[in-house]
Amino acid sequence: WLANPKLMRADPEAEYFESLVINMDEITEPIVCCPNDPDDAKLLGEEAGRKVDEVFIGSCMTNIGHFRAAGKLLHQYAGRLPTRLWIAPPTKMDQEKLTEEGYYAKYGKVGARTEMPGCSLCMGNQARVADNCTVVSTSTRNFPNRLGKGADCYLASAELAAVCSVVGKLPTPEEYMKYASQLEAGKDDTFRYLNFNEVESYVEAADDVKIPDDLRDAARKLQAV
Repeated sequence: WLANPKLMRADPEAEYFESLVINMDEITEPIVCCPNDPDDAKLLGEEAGRKVDEVFIGSCMTNIGHFRAAGKLLHQYAGRLPTRLWIAPPTKMDQEKLTEEGYYAKYGKVGARTEMPGCSLCMGNQARVADNCTVVSTSTRNFPNRLGKGADCYLASAELAAVCSVVGKLPTPEEYMKYASQLEAGKDDTFRYLNFNEVESYVEAADDVKIPDDLRDAARKLQAV
């Protein structure tokens, strides 16, 4: 690969076993995966009203923009949340930037529990939700007993999870849009991606990293493709 760096691509004449075509214009409300099967997907409106006890925003499915969005929604809430909210950014880099931007203060103001960056509840062996509770999670799987013994787990987006933590239930699509629409004005800043070359501490550390010439040349060839 170093001698001839090349990205894998499908052959032009490739035939596929199955093609799935989804018209995004037909999706007008959030979709949730219901307890306890990631394949049991339903429209939010079909599950609206279900009481939510705990909410987990974290796992490798999230990025820093999701945590900013959650923070902005939580900042408008006065008092303690009616749910137990877990916050676990996927990396220390995210944690440092969110702290610098003041979002950890917003989480603390409403009583959210901030976990060490990493898998946390998604892994199921670092922390657990209460037995037999209903939880909304941004993780990738909701198999029985994964997040907690006897827990009913819904999978949802970070934005929907944040709304659930505030209202204490699965909202109606209309209730959800009332909150989500508040993110529209500053979306470019909220969902701004975090890159290593934008973090001062990482840039300083990179100055001391020596990259072999053959790896550097291979990377440049790949970028030119």
